[in-house]
Amino acid sequence: MPDETRSGKWSDIFTGANNRIPSTVGEINRLPGETKRKIYTRLIPEPIYSLFSLSRNLFDEQGRDLLELNCPAGAAIAEMSLFHEYGFPDPVVYGQITDTLNGQIHVLLYIINDPTSERFAVDRLPDGTPTKFGVLYRNIPAEIEALQAGLAPGQIRRGLRLMSNAVDAFEAFARLLGHDRFFSEPLFYHNAVILERAGFAYLKGKRLMEEIDRGFQPDGVLSQRLDGSTPFRQPEAAESIRLRSWALHDGLAERFFNDVTMYKVVGKTANIQTTTHLSW
Repeated sequence: MPDETRSGKWSDIFTGANNRIPSTVGEINRLPGETKRKIYTRLIPEPIYSLFSLSRNLFDEQGRDLLELNCPAGAAIAEMSLFHEYGFPDPVVYGQITDTLNGQIHVLLYIINDPTSERFAVDRLPDGTPTKFGVLYRNIPAEIEALQAGLAPGQIRRGLRLMSNAVDAFEAFARLLGHDRFFSEPLFYHNAVILERAGFAYLKGKRLMEEIDRGFQPDGVLSQRLDGSTPFRQPEAAESIRLRSWALHDGLAERFFNDVTMYKVVGKTANIQTTTHLSW
């Protein structure tokens, strides 16, 4: 990557000639607070600003900050929460990124919520205990409501369908730091399929994804388990990415969906497909 391509994009962040350009999350976190803010806001999809009439500095008309950043010096992880209005319970954009062992960008979690849509309490038990998006605990009644409303596992609200914009933002962020790729760990089966369709490849987990697809074929072991015994295990789940994901989240495969790592090469599409042509 030409040096001028990288350094030119820092002109509105660094004004001094002696500033060292960071290449990792850990290095960004050692920078002054306002500089960190300018860098991490590059991860906000561009349409978010116009959709919610947000100012570029992300303060509302009363001067209240709509952006929460947790990126202390000495840490190699950064957490960002952007709210469309001050005091709203859920961020419109939430993300966690860190460094891989060799200094690459690794997306741990990235969520875009439609704050105007109905909320489903899949993230907490009735007593308030966090469920970790249903991975640690499950609020089954809330999950059933979310399923029936057309949401996927882990979703508390409908999304905004900005995946392509989010990928563009992360590609630009990776370029800014001098990288030609970035990594992500899909939390659920449907996340992996969405990332496939956005041009990601697999570092690990492709064989698992292909095994799952075979299992949902008419004579597959997973299809045979779609016996209607729970709302998440209906026969039609075999033909839907979203419903497959719910069935797997419900324990259909007798193992958690994990140990899948994907990556996106900047400016390139992997053209990988581990599923048959299924609807959402």
